[in-house]
Amino acid sequence: MSRIGKQPVQVPDGVTVTVADRAVTVKGPKGQVTQTLPDQVTVQAREDAKQVVVERLNESKRARAFHGLARSLIQNLVLGVTDGYSRALEVHGVGYNVKLDGRNVVLQVGFANPVSIPIPEGVQIDVQQATNPGRLTVSGCDKQLVGLTAAKIRAVSPPEPYQGKGVRYADEIIRRKAGKSFTSTGG
Repeated sequence: MSRIGKQPVQVPDGVTVTVADRAVTVKGPKGQVTQTLPDQVTVQAREDAKQVVVERLNESKRARAFHGLARSLIQNLVLGVTDGYSRALEVHGVGYNVKLDGRNVVLQVGFANPVSIPIPEGVQIDVQQATNPGRLTVSGCDKQLVGLTAAKIRAVSPPEPYQGKGVRYADEIIRRKAGKSFTSTGG
């Protein structure tokens, strides 16, 4: 039995869980998220105990693998609509900056033209121009969408190891390399 999969997901007050076929919809104070689960598991929402229980249909290797995954996905949905998820990014480099233009993030990161990235529905981006220029926060209630949006922004100009220029996660550590050193051979 999966150690993670057999634990029920606790549903806090103010959150409703609806199960329709293989789709699980969780509604809470931060919004609403829907996730389609694999067909090797079944989900039951127990309203009286405020729990969601995931059970597998058979003992195949595939069903055992998806048992814990389905439970973790539901737990992420519940945490997303109650607390939300966020990912902080920083832009480093001389002349590098970031700004919002409607529903787009515009990055000036050393290319001839600025790079514009559309913000998906359900994701909010906050750019701190006054306190810490070059820092932005991607937040929302869908963990996968927040992570994907942050990864797309970082992929525009990943940090390079020599000067550390580029877009990086706020908690990311860049291992710096030493540049070329020129020595005279005396001749």
